[in-house]
Amino acid sequence: MADTSQPVRRAALFASGVALLGLLTACGSESATSNGTPEPGETARSSSAEPGGGTAAPDDTTTAAGAVPSDTAGSASASARTDGRCHTGELRASVGRVDPGAGQRNFPVVLTNTSERTCTVYGYPGAAFVDASGKQLGPDPGRAPGSPRTVTLTPGGSAWAGLSFSSPEISGARTATPAALLVTPPDERQPLKVPWTAGEVPVGGNASSMSLTTLEAGTGP
Repeated sequence: MADTSQPVRRAALFASGVALLGLLTACGSESATSNGTPEPGETARSSSAEPGGGTAAPDDTTTAAGAVPSDTAGSASASARTDGRCHTGELRASVGRVDPGAGQRNFPVVLTNTSERTCTVYGYPGAAFVDASGKQLGPDPGRAPGSPRTVTLTPGGSAWAGLSFSSPEISGARTATPAALLVTPPDERQPLKVPWTAGEVPVGGNASSMSLTTLEAGTGP
């Protein structure tokens, strides 16, 4: 009589293997659904990137897909914020009254914001005396020691720097009478022309040096 137990054992093992494979497949599918693919009705939230490659701050508001955000708040804040440095075309230059003292002549050189926006100035302005033909008289003023700071100018606001030199009648320096003072705002190339009415200035000799201070808020001391 033939032994039929061996084929029966193989069939039982094969059936068990098929059942085990089906169980593993089901488990893998469930894991993928819970860890990677959103369930039906669940919305996936993506992080919004800030300029420069960063991610949005935790308290940023996420706009729903398809919605158009309001521009009212953004426009209001944009009009109120400072928008960079002041350019030459947005400023007016003037020279205040002389403040004599200890053999010195001191003048406030004033920059006033004539634009409709808020802007800033920082550091030292440039200055040069010129004659009626535009030729420079004497060397550029040196920079007096100081700590530059950013000065914010609202429309109509002013900043000033002190221009100082030794009184020519005391120093004995060679002098000339300028037609104008050219004032260049910080970080700009185009100067502003201010008529000079304060008489002679030193343009040569050992005592002809001038100095400028850094800009600070206001119109002078």
